Amino acid sequence: MPRKLAIFIPLLVVGLALDQVSKLLVLAKLPMGSQVPLIPGFLNLVHIHNKGAAFGLLSGWSAEFAWLFFVATTGLALVVLGYLLWRLPDDHWPAALGYSLILTGALGNLIDRVRLGEVVDFIDVYWGRYHWPAFNVADSLVCVGAAVLVWVIIREEKTADASNPV
Repeated sequence: MPRKLAIFIPLLVVGLALDQVSKLLVLAKLPMGSQVPLIPGFLNLVHIHNKGAAFGLLSGWSAEFAWLFFVATTGLALVVLGYLLWRLPDDHWPAALGYSLILTGALGNLIDRVRLGEVVDFIDVYWGRYHWPAFNVADSLVCVGAAVLVWVIIREEKTADASNPV
């Protein structure tokens, strides 16, 4: 099995399971709009639904248009990222890790949009009165995957600069 598939398949299975099970638990056990302090002054468990994009952006759109827009753009993003992962050389595992995390997170939120018409968010990180927008496991996977890809790009630029002195 190619190394990139050995990274992607387990991440997909474990990441989707964590994302979907956590959302199902929130839906089943936590009333909509509720808040449970986990680490007072820093972390709450909440139950909200996000009809918009990341951090509630574009949530003012009509439900039908938002659903169609997000399902179509997420589907396109999955195809593009899948293609990039497929074309990636097998020895480039850090980039494969980044793409795999982003693909898994995008798929997790797509499942919510298709099933519920919106995304379930439940992690509320805050400091004092400032609350970061609520998010979920899938959002975390996308952010960590993007950070890995940024690290890969920076590392490759440093390697290229070191091999091409001026």
